[in-house]
Amino acid sequence: MGWFWADPTPAVAQTPSGHPPVTPGREPPSGCPMHKKTFDALNPESKAKAPHPGPSPSGCPVPHDAPSQSGCPVPHDSAPKQESKSVLSQLNPLNYMFRDLSQKPAENQVIKLPTTREESTIPKGSGDGNWEYPSPQQMYNALLRKGYSDTDITAVESMVSVHNFLNEGAWAEILGWEARFGQGLYNGWQICKRGEHHVGEELERRWNGTEEEPTLIRFQGRPKEMTPKATMLQVLGWIYPSKFGTEPPFDRHDWYVSREVNGQRKEIRYVIDYYSGEPEPTGEPVFYLDVRPAATPLGAAERIIRWGSDVWWKAIGGDKREQDPQPLTNLGSLWK
Repeated sequence: MGWFWADPTPAVAQTPSGHPPVTPGREPPSGCPMHKKTFDALNPESKAKAPHPGPSPSGCPVPHDAPSQSGCPVPHDSAPKQESKSVLSQLNPLNYMFRDLSQKPAENQVIKLPTTREESTIPKGSGDGNWEYPSPQQMYNALLRKGYSDTDITAVESMVSVHNFLNEGAWAEILGWEARFGQGLYNGWQICKRGEHHVGEELERRWNGTEEEPTLIRFQGRPKEMTPKATMLQVLGWIYPSKFGTEPPFDRHDWYVSREVNGQRKEIRYVIDYYSGEPEPTGEPVFYLDVRPAATPLGAAERIIRWGSDVWWKAIGGDKREQDPQPLTNLGSLWK
């Protein structure tokens, strides 16, 4: 529940327990570096990470402490950091949608990169359109700014495609949660009570056309902070590795979503853990996201309703009971 897979046919991998895989409805973008046989082509870990004297942004969109709504909400440090060995974690600074990062070519850049920016399907919380993804030139400049001076410039456009694809998948998962619980917990229970398999039917039955679309207010990267769920899974993996053993997430995002409740806007925080799965037999790597509301009192209730209703419906054989309803037992006959 809450998994978004970046590959339509994921390999059999040990994934955190309790979450069935969800297959997206579209293929990864063409030229996607996820389909290389190894990460070596994009993995600069084995090379030196010397800071690059690249261009300074025309206006740094990244605050150095707490995120703010007015600028790019991604905190960062001025000096490059050593990240984990996953290629996507090394691209961690780029898992966001920059606003004002420089579009000028970097010093000594010999290959021209596109400066056009793709518009996402994610509405801004401010109400002025959708968030825009970084252009390949902006992404390259951001990598250099983070000290990845050995970045393969020919792979940057594919990196942008992967970045955009994963963000769209994360938003699709959030929309699924909002469709269930955007009108309150009771309405969410009504939608979830017949299990995940029947959610589409219940949503269509209860849709009245007045629901407000959620918007993304801001987002924040927290790669150094493991979520309680991810920590628990690592402990369980240490105790019972054959069932729960999995690599820790290589990244974490917090997305803050605006939801309208009884005519008032409410901010809902979602947590996203980024995992790497076992690669395909062909060598294609697999990535997946665990997207769910943060464990606030409201978020915990939503998670319990969604997960608990699905488990209960399956446990009581809900589908079979609907297909073959049994008459009520004549209690009086029990005393004969």
